[in-house]
Amino acid sequence: MPQSSTSSPRRGTSSPWFSLQQPLSRRRFWGVAIAVFAALLVLWWVATACGLVPKIFMPTPLAVIERLAAMVANGTLLSDIGVSLLRIALAFLASTMMAVAIGVLAGTYGIWRAVIEPLVDFVRYMPVVAFVPLTILWVGTDEFQKLLVIWIGTFFQQVLMIMDAARRVPQDYIGLGRTLGMSNLAIVRRIVLPGALPDIWDATRICLGWAWTWLVLAELVAANSGMGYRIVVSQRYFQTDTIIGYILVLGLLGLLTDQIMRLVERRLFRYRQGA
Repeated sequence: MPQSSTSSPRRGTSSPWFSLQQPLSRRRFWGVAIAVFAALLVLWWVATACGLVPKIFMPTPLAVIERLAAMVANGTLLSDIGVSLLRIALAFLASTMMAVAIGVLAGTYGIWRAVIEPLVDFVRYMPVVAFVPLTILWVGTDEFQKLLVIWIGTFFQQVLMIMDAARRVPQDYIGLGRTLGMSNLAIVRRIVLPGALPDIWDATRICLGWAWTWLVLAELVAANSGMGYRIVVSQRYFQTDTIIGYILVLGLLGLLTDQIMRLVERRLFRYRQGA
């Protein structure tokens, strides 16, 4: 009996929206992402417009936008953003530079791994919040205390992630370096570090998200400027429109920095996309 010209789909195939381990196209990905944000915005608007949530607890989206626009006009929002960006840039840069040096060392030499990994693994489980009063006692309430809180919250996580990145460099590469007569320092500098750099960059991108969290914590206590400080002041006067607006701005800044690092990663490590 002749078969029909239109055959049924093969077993195991699925639509492009739900293909196993197959990423969506860039247009579909961003279409879904924008739709999710739009749906949340609509739910927020419906909940506040229908009076399901009192406005003192949840202002309308329009009220939040108007409040942010007013704070942009008088320069308060831009000033707070500038202060917070400077703090996170300085603290995270110091944390990253130290973590790369120590993490690569621990991931390359067994003796240094034994010295560093247990200690770092022990400290990273200590809550950063518990260090806030200690940092005030140690260094006071000046700018360095804010940077120290961010550093504590990111450094120990970064060290372990960078150490694992260095350990994932294939031993064949290191063996090739020894065959070529390279010294240990040259192998670390010219083989291990470049080989681990893509994973180091990815670990740094993830830790940057934690740095934004610890930034707000650092500015919630003993600060007189920054986005966290503005949230505390607004809480005293029940200005929930300012609090929600600043939370949204923090989320937007975090998303923006993450996407910038992803873009730089695609430019620097194009050879990994083919792999």
